[in-house]
Amino acid sequence: MLIMVEIHSDNLLLILTGAHLKAERDDRPLAYRLRDAVVTWQNRKQAADDLPFRRDALVCSDLWYLNNQELHDLPTIAIGEPGVNAASAFFANRLPEALIIDQALRVQLDQELIDLKVCIWGVDASATASGVDLFIDRYLEEFLCAAHEMPIG
Repeated sequence: MLIMVEIHSDNLLLILTGAHLKAERDDRPLAYRLRDAVVTWQNRKQAADDLPFRRDALVCSDLWYLNNQELHDLPTIAIGEPGVNAASAFFANRLPEALIIDQALRVQLDQELIDLKVCIWGVDASATASGVDLFIDRYLEEFLCAAHEMPIG
């Protein structure tokens, strides 16, 4: 018996990859690694603070995001270079650069966390993976606090 679970878009945190074979091969595994880091953080915070969380991390294609206006207000992380992720291309000129290393990788986000959008990409799969790791280490906790409307710090 197949049980259908309804997805409510108002409680999502989106992790976007491109709808491109290169993105499927290189970026989607990184998106799931990031999703696992989000879930780990949520579980740790919930156990420590007994707080319910209202955001479910969902990995999906950039096409879902770009073609659905109601998703544009959600906290969103795009992974992958603009050439294979249309959401990254959309964010690349709109988000400030928080971290650039040797022009090989970029983490772009509003460090004041007013606009909860992030773009992570590198010149190759290894650089993008490093960008995801750096985002997790340096920015994820504050981003998640803001996304869950919790005090930062």
